[in-house]
Amino acid sequence: MRERDVPEGFSSSTVGESDDATQLSRKQQVNGSNMSGVPGTNSSAKSTTKSVKQQKTSQSGKTVLQSEPQEPVSATSKSSGKLPRWTKSWILWTGLLAFVPGTIAFVSMAMLLKLPAAPNCPEIFWPLASASVRMHCAQLAASKQTVNDLLQAIELVKGLPENHPLRGEVDRLLEEWSKDVLTLADESFQAGKLNEAIATAKRIPSDMPAYKLVEEKIQNWQSIWTKGEEIYKETEDAMRNTRWQQAFMTASKLLRLDNKYWETIKYQQLNDLITKSREDGEKLAKAEDLAKTGVVDKIIEAIKLAESVSNDSYVYQKAQEAIPVFGRQMLNIAEKKLERRDADDAISIAQQIPINAGLQTETEDFIAIAEAQRNAWIGTVLGLESAIAQAQQIQPERAVYQKAQQLIAGWQLEIGDVVRLDKARMLASQGSIADLSAAVAEAQLVPANNPRSREARQEISRWIAQVQTIQDRPFLDRAEQLAYSQDNVSLQAAIAEASQIRRGRALYPEARKKISEWTAIIQRAQDQPYLDRARQLANNGDFAGAIQTASQITGNRALAGEAQSAINDWQVQVTSRDNWDKARAVALRGTPDALSEAMSIANKIPASSSLRNDVNPALDQWSQQLLDIARSQSESDINRAIQTAQLIPRGTAAYSQARQQIRAWREFLNPIPLPTEQAQPQPQESTTTEQ
Repeated sequence: MRERDVPEGFSSSTVGESDDATQLSRKQQVNGSNMSGVPGTNSSAKSTTKSVKQQKTSQSGKTVLQSEPQEPVSATSKSSGKLPRWTKSWILWTGLLAFVPGTIAFVSMAMLLKLPAAPNCPEIFWPLASASVRMHCAQLAASKQTVNDLLQAIELVKGLPENHPLRGEVDRLLEEWSKDVLTLADESFQAGKLNEAIATAKRIPSDMPAYKLVEEKIQNWQSIWTKGEEIYKETEDAMRNTRWQQAFMTASKLLRLDNKYWETIKYQQLNDLITKSREDGEKLAKAEDLAKTGVVDKIIEAIKLAESVSNDSYVYQKAQEAIPVFGRQMLNIAEKKLERRDADDAISIAQQIPINAGLQTETEDFIAIAEAQRNAWIGTVLGLESAIAQAQQIQPERAVYQKAQQLIAGWQLEIGDVVRLDKARMLASQGSIADLSAAVAEAQLVPANNPRSREARQEISRWIAQVQTIQDRPFLDRAEQLAYSQDNVSLQAAIAEASQIRRGRALYPEARKKISEWTAIIQRAQDQPYLDRARQLANNGDFAGAIQTASQITGNRALAGEAQSAINDWQVQVTSRDNWDKARAVALRGTPDALSEAMSIANKIPASSSLRNDVNPALDQWSQQLLDIARSQSESDINRAIQTAQLIPRGTAAYSQARQQIRAWREFLNPIPLPTEQAQPQPQESTTTEQ
């Protein structure tokens, strides 16, 4: 009984009576439930409240009736035995008798007709609550369709005894509510909240009808989720390996999972990642192609493309790994430039290497060494001293420290060599043999293992050549003066004078060239008569004599090449004449085979030969002769005639006629059959043709 149902004037003396009334009301409620068999929360509460209020009303009425005759009585009137006057009025008593019972009847009727208030579920003391109250509050909680409220509803009514009249309805509701909890868990799973779904499903009491589905549901959820994660991971691996088509095909498997979260949100997320990663992959591929060109500007563009790949892309790691590779490629190009002593370009390239290439320290060391070498390559003492000062600033902890120390040592030695070479150049600038010899001696003081030893050797060679030129030029000048007249004696004297310049001297190549020219003049004068005589014999038709005469010019003489060329031409003429004579002799036999052989031999005569004017008419004559023979043979043996006509070579006068005649003979031997009429009906003929 709630405090709000207690009426005013309810004293402690009536507690026992009220409790009895409450117990009576509960018994009546149970009996009523047994009779109807239908749960009724409102009827139970109504009967309980009604009985309590009737009891209170009866108690209140009793108190009023008991106190009413005591009010006009006083000790004075009793003692005197005389009543007041107004007590004898019948009107008063009639009114009182009418008012008091009417009031009691009205109050009783009002209390009987008043509806009982609904129970306040949060404030009910559940150990004493009736089954109908529990059912009512459980249904209210379950109607909210939340996990906590459904579980609370289950807890309110699952403890009812098995023999309770409401047990059948309770079991039905428990099964419905436990399945509702499992449905809410499945909704959480579909929303992508696997752990929450599992936790919700596990909250279903083990004695509920839906509990047997919990483990199966959880295993199904976990299986679907694991498969979705495997598909996602497989798609990620395909994206990392830039297999975009495979990635799209793998991601589409999410659409076949029985989960809205994987089918919609995760699939769309994965599809967006594939599209974005493919675009980034194309950027990276273009960057790699640009870097392969080996052009600095292209490599810088490649680095910018790789840097533009977003960090949430699956090719981001590859792009970051490619940037140092591109930077290293630029540094290698800069090193090659430095090896070719192009320090300015080398430094410029190194300065363009980005910081995120991870080569900042190497780049700084390279630039420091390159700047020092650039000053050293100036070749002056001041430049070398500046280079040494720059290299000395490199700290011992740097990777190029040892290289810098080696360069410093070399430059210190080079300073002394530069001083010697400058002195030697100053001496050599005088131009005399003595000064040049002194310059050579000074340059030879540079040790072979010093940095400037190669330069010193080159200068020494140049100065020695100048000395030799000064010494040998008079011999060559006198030889040219002797050869001026171009006669045999003068040329021989010039050759003897120039031969005094020994091998290895500076003017030796020039002297040998002059000697070769003068020797050729002498040889040409000696051999020209033989060549002229041979040509004269050849013009007269004596090719054999011409060849024999020209063969006297042999070896490396000046006219040997010209003579050999003439000999080759004359040998062709001799061979052509022999072939022509042989062809005519064979053709005299007049047989088809002899004529064919004669034409084959005659065709060996080159077109440049003068005999060709006789050969061509003869070939036409022999071909016509073969055709005539074939026609004669066709009167008795057409096959033999065809064989004879086929001997006529292409390019002769009778060749075309022979081809036409052969075709006619073959048609005669193999006539084309004429079409014959068929006796079959036209429809059947059409069908056969179609088949």
